[in-house]
Amino acid sequence: MPDEPQALWDALAAMTQDEQMALLAHCVSHGVNALFEPSKGYDGRISAHGVAQRIAAADALAAVVGLDMAEAGWTPTIDNYLGRVTKPRIIEAVREARGDATAALIEHLKKGDMAREAERLLSGTGWLPEPLRLPAIEADEAEIAGLPDFLADDAEQADADDAFTIAAE
Repeated sequence: MPDEPQALWDALAAMTQDEQMALLAHCVSHGVNALFEPSKGYDGRISAHGVAQRIAAADALAAVVGLDMAEAGWTPTIDNYLGRVTKPRIIEAVREARGDATAALIEHLKKGDMAREAERLLSGTGWLPEPLRLPAIEADEAEIAGLPDFLADDAEQADADDAFTIAAE
């Protein structure tokens, strides 16, 4: 991007709308913090309320843009999830994705072996840990009726296509 203000505005104006929207999305992404941090009190650190507000804002943004981490290609691996959570969380993930009988098959394993086997079992299931799931948003007919046509169509399509909200941890 150009350093001079007028050259910068000229470059921005010359971009296609898709390029402008991609740049806007990039800039907005730097202002979103969807990390969960344990609340440590009110001595200047993050409060439970502050964390909840950040997560709610990130969930709202994800819902608006239709972000589906499973569709985007994220899968639980040892490096990005399974190696970082407790054995009960691993078992619960397998239980949600594959059922009780499959989860029972790995309960006796040591954590490393359990995580490796869980990675194999979860592959291709679309299972996501709770922080990566889209929140289920219920839109009633009155809310949809008040939206402009192009947004109302999207809301009706979202209600019809629950694939974004079906994931369980």
